[in-house]
Amino acid sequence: MFPSAPGPIGIFDSGYGGLTILHGIRQLLPQYDYLYLGDNARAPYGSRSFEVVYQFTRQAVLKLFERGCHLIILGCNTASAKALRSIQQRVLPEVAPERRVLGIIRPTAEVIGQLTTSRHVGILATEGTIGSQSYNMEIQKLHPDITVTGVACPLWAAIVEANEADSPGADYFVGKYIDRLLRRDKAIDAIVLGCTHYPLLMNSILRHVPPGIRIIPQGQYVAESLSDYLHRHPSMEQRITQNGTCHYLTTESPEKFKESAQIFLHEQVNVQHVDLD
Repeated sequence: MFPSAPGPIGIFDSGYGGLTILHGIRQLLPQYDYLYLGDNARAPYGSRSFEVVYQFTRQAVLKLFERGCHLIILGCNTASAKALRSIQQRVLPEVAPERRVLGIIRPTAEVIGQLTTSRHVGILATEGTIGSQSYNMEIQKLHPDITVTGVACPLWAAIVEANEADSPGADYFVGKYIDRLLRRDKAIDAIVLGCTHYPLLMNSILRHVPPGIRIIPQGQYVAESLSDYLHRHPSMEQRITQNGTCHYLTTESPEKFKESAQIFLHEQVNVQHVDLD
């Protein structure tokens, strides 16, 4: 059903935020080929139901399989929270048992124990990710002594995609939700940016976070986890092409994608339109 020849690593996100994950991966593992798919026409996913996120993510995964990917990273926290388990349990056994789909929440949960001293951790994410309790469950499964407090930041991703990350309005809303998080638990000493858009708000985030609190974007840890995964699964590594290329697919206008992608990547991209539904 799907091409059997080696192919690129697939990276999927509902929009542009996954480009921060892709950037982190390419910095550590530049030798591989990558195919990024953004479902920009239907973004954001943050407030959508579990079933809708699952259906949209399933369509994207199958499209990347069709394009030759044997390994896919869901570079989207909402998709990782709401769809990953169903994709792994329902889709892969039925249509692609030799292929793999990985998320970005567990790699962060695995390292969080090394990044907090107080054992109190904050999560800033979309409504969907916070509502799913995925970070709480993954962190407490691995580190039962850590207290996790999450706050939804419903406007942050939209601010980034509107290229308003450095505006006074963005600074106001960043301060508002950070204050809300720290009021809920004054012992927090590490904050996970649980949405891939949020690193682009880093300047404002650092202005509002007191000294001594560590800010944790995900790109580095997802990249290190992927490198470890490929080292432990040489048969999968052999099914990934290594020409150092990166191509992009979008469900929206390629021209709009090119323009917006520069906010995240600061480089020109080669992008093609695709339909998922």
